[in-house]
Amino acid sequence: MKRTVTLLLLCVVTLGVSAQYYRGHSPRTRVVVPAPRAPRAEVRGFNPFDWHRTYFGLRVGMNVSNVRSEAVALNGTGMKTGLNIGAVLGTQLSLTTPLFLESGLFYSQKGGKSDNVLTLNGPSKFTYDLNYLELPLLLKYRHFTYSGLSIEPYAGGYLAVGVGGNIKDYGDRKAFSSYDDGYFKRFDGGLKLGLGLGYGIGYADISYDVGLANVGQDSFDDTHTGTFTVNVGVNF
Repeated sequence: MKRTVTLLLLCVVTLGVSAQYYRGHSPRTRVVVPAPRAPRAEVRGFNPFDWHRTYFGLRVGMNVSNVRSEAVALNGTGMKTGLNIGAVLGTQLSLTTPLFLESGLFYSQKGGKSDNVLTLNGPSKFTYDLNYLELPLLLKYRHFTYSGLSIEPYAGGYLAVGVGGNIKDYGDRKAFSSYDDGYFKRFDGGLKLGLGLGYGIGYADISYDVGLANVGQDSFDDTHTGTFTVNVGVNF
């Protein structure tokens, strides 16, 4: 009987020690709590990159132009006004910089006038009409303000081909083509500098064309155009 009791006590002690051992060494389940996400920064003000990166525009305006020439018969002493109308297409060159490439096609009336052209019948008043189809190629930087106004300086060049125009001789009361022998060539080209303003779909700009090509048919006497332009229009 004593032996049985002794064995039972020994078993109880052994089981207690074993349970205590495994309780102290049992692996604990580690609960990983995900860190809360940082709130996104709120973008305040006007974001220029929310605007369309490609646009189509319509333009209409007025040219004030002249002709400067070493040839007395082509040298203008006064300015001439004319129509400027066309369409443009622009696309953004970089996703991080508001720099755009813009081109288009315009019908542009240029020319000049002179009060002192010497003819066989004495001094006479001449007007020179030079009507072109013009292709500009411009780099434009669009800076957007917080009010939504865009300030758009640009620079580039243009190529043009004459599609019409007359020279009017008021002394002899006659008119003839500006591209007759001894007068103007049909092709022109040069630099274009300007500044545009946009708000919503509305747009306006001013620019100046510096004619670099010799538009006179005489190779020895340089003849160049110069044109100041004011345009208004819309962008889509």
